[in-house]
Parts: sequence; structure tokens; C-alpha cells
Amino acid sequence: MTAAAIDALSPIDGRYRNVTDALRPFLSEGGLIRERIRVEARWLLHLARAVPKLAGAALGRPVEQALGALASSPPPNAAQEVKRIEGRINHDVKAVEYYVREQLAAAGASEATLELVHFGCTSEDINNVSYARLLLQSRAILQAPLGSIIDTLAEGARASASVVMLARTHGQPASPTSLGKEMANVVARMRRAQVRWNSVQILGKWNGAVGNFNAHVSAVPEADWLSISSEFLQSLELSPNRYTTQIEPHDWIAEYCDAVAAVNVILTDLCRDFWGYIALGYLVQRAIPGEVGSSTMPHKVNPIDFENAEGNFGIANALFRHFSEKLPVSRWQRDLTDSTVLRNLGSALAHSLVGWTALLRGLSKVAPAPERIALDVSRAWEVLGEAIQTSLRAHGIANGYELLKDFSRGKSVDAASVAAFIDTLPLPQASRESLKRLTPDTYCGLSARLASEI
Repeated sequence: MTAAAIDALSPIDGRYRNVTDALRPFLSEGGLIRERIRVEARWLLHLARAVPKLAGAALGRPVEQALGALASSPPPNAAQEVKRIEGRINHDVKAVEYYVREQLAAAGASEATLELVHFGCTSEDINNVSYARLLLQSRAILQAPLGSIIDTLAEGARASASVVMLARTHGQPASPTSLGKEMANVVARMRRAQVRWNSVQILGKWNGAVGNFNAHVSAVPEADWLSISSEFLQSLELSPNRYTTQIEPHDWIAEYCDAVAAVNVILTDLCRDFWGYIALGYLVQRAIPGEVGSSTMPHKVNPIDFENAEGNFGIANALFRHFSEKLPVSRWQRDLTDSTVLRNLGSALAHSLVGWTALLRGLSKVAPAPERIALDVSRAWEVLGEAIQTSLRAHGIANGYELLKDFSRGKSVDAASVAAFIDTLPLPQASRESLKRLTPDTYCGLSARLASEI
């Protein structure tokens, strides 16, 4: 670990720096600055083509090439140069404008062309589009670890489809399921959650100081500014939001944050269940050579990856919930409270990624313990009460539930007592024999099929 990482205030830039590297190009301060530069450059290129009558719209090849370079890959020192300018003028977006002007001046741009940099824009035009682009790219990057979790669980579900396991409702023995079916439940939830996240429409606004194209229409009234704006946003893979104040209202960011938070809630549920299965001995953890589980108890292999994941999901979701509640709220046509909040989007996504990575690591270390799982199932003859009372209902026999309640509730039940009880029931002989052949490990319904088909 570097000295800078050791001294980082946040663990996502310190302890977990390597894990979060994939997000750094997009959600760091440098990533935001570089995206602002790209947006400024792409707007000037678009503007020059869309409104050729503007003075300075004839860019010339050297200037157009310089703009193209800024629009795709700003120089490595671009962010530092913008921060240098910001230090002098104390405005982050204006510093980007000045930087782009400096670069174009060096390429030979005319004064008229330089005046078109940031034409018709308010700072929030640049900001909202930059954040939208960065969140779009981050979502694409994060599909890989999320997909790995889903694929790992689906593989585990199929492999453990026939591992019959005693279910527990309210912590008490309940009708048997299978370990694979319980994993398949999570896969189904995660697939829906992933679709929900990917379906969030990412919007952008590009309409000036208070959302009405005031300056645009005043300067060039004959231009179709609504179309020019929409075409520009669509070229950036964003959906135009025509109705805004000075700021894009951030409703879509709230939806995006809620969708990622929902993923983390499902995975928190999984972490707690697997933690419990490890505690019961249903899952065993592979010991890693050289690792230490406890500073004083050498035998221990703790479920630290599931605990680490759960903790990071909690931090991420605390931030996501704040974002979704705060960001859509702004006084009148604009206040600045969203600015500092938006800068923390990367923290929430980074903690999510740290959690997903820890969970994947934990899943790679666990395996079922079939004999231990079967032991609890074999002792739970009371769970057949559901099957017996349902058979009574199917034959129209009154008070089947009450009969089984009196027989089994809070009592010790075994194979012999169940068989003897079945013999007393007013059922056809064939039905009684069928029930007597039933055992806890065969009373698992379609769990194996459901797990296999996930």
C-alpha cells in the first residue's frame, strides 16, 4: 500500500483502493473534470455544425482537431491544469471553460471561436450532463461483478438442487426445502433487480440558465434550439429532459440510487442467511493457507467476507437513501445543496463494489456440508404435519389442521409416532400407506426442479 493510500481518510481510497480502481476514472474529481472538458468540447463541435451562421463557427482544421482530441481524450495533465485555474478564480466549471479556451487558442482559434466555448450554457448544463455520462459508464462497468454474483449463485443453485435442507420460519423447523432452491430464490430476485437498474432512463438537460433557452433565442431566434439541444444530448447517449429549472431535477438519479440500493438489500439478506448457514454448519468455509482467523483462537475460520460485504452495503445504502431523498429537492429554480451531495455518488458506488467483491470472495470459499444438513432434516418428523393435514383437507375430512396441531405442536415427534398417528386417521388405506412412506428428506416438493431450472 502506498503512503497516500495509508493516509487516505476514506477506506475506498485507502484499504480498498485496488478494489475500487475500476470506478476511479469515472467517479473521481479528475474523472469529473475530464468529462466536463469532453462535454464543453463536444458542445462546441455540435454548435458549429448546427448553427453555422454564428461568428466563429468556421473552426478550421487545426481547431477542429484540437476539439476532437479534447472531446475524446483530454491530456493527462488536464485535470491538474483545470484545478490550477480554479485555484485562481474559485469556480470549478468556469475553470474548465478557461482551460478549453487556452487549448483552442494554442491551436489557433479566432477570438470569435473562443467566444463560442460555453455558448448558452449555465454551469449546471455542463455538470448534469457530465454526471449523467459518468453514471452511465459506471453502470456499464459494474455489470461485470454483479453478473458474476448472479452466475455464481445460479451455478450453486443447480449444483445443490437436491441437497434437501430443513427450512426455518421464525427460526423454527419448517417444511423442507433445498439449499439450491434457496440460492435460486436470490438469483431470481437479483435478475429482476439488475433489470430494474439497467432500465433507469438516464436524462440530461441542456437549456440554459433557468431552462427556457432565454439566451439562445435572444442571440439566434431563428435556430431550432429544442432540436439542437435534443440532438446533442442524444449524441451523448442521454435522453433529453425538456422541462427543468436551472438544474436537471435529479429524479432519475434518485431512481438509479434506489435501484442499486435494492440490489444491496437483496445481497444483505443473502449475507445474513449464509452467515447463519455457516453458523449451523450447513456451509463450510475453505481455510486459506497463511490466513489467521482470530488473534487468540487459532482454530477459527470466520465468515468475514460476508460480514465485510454486509457492512459496506449498509454504508452504501445510507448514502443512496440520502441521495434519493435530497437530490430531487431544490429551492425555487436552483440552490447549491445538490452540488456537494453529487460529489459523493462515487463513494456509494465504490462501497457497493467493495461489498460485491467481498461477497464473491466469500462465495468462492464456501461449500455445502450435506451430512450435517441431512442430520437436522432426519430429526424433523414434525414437519410432515403439513402433508398429513393437507391430505385430510383434500379428502374433505373436517378439522384436519386441529388434529395435527394437537398431535405435534411443541412435542417431540419421531417416525414411529407419526406412523401410529397416521393409522388412526379416517383416510383411505392407500392414502395412509402413501403418507407413511413419506419422510422429511422426501417431503421437499418441487424444490429440486425449481433450483435446476433457474
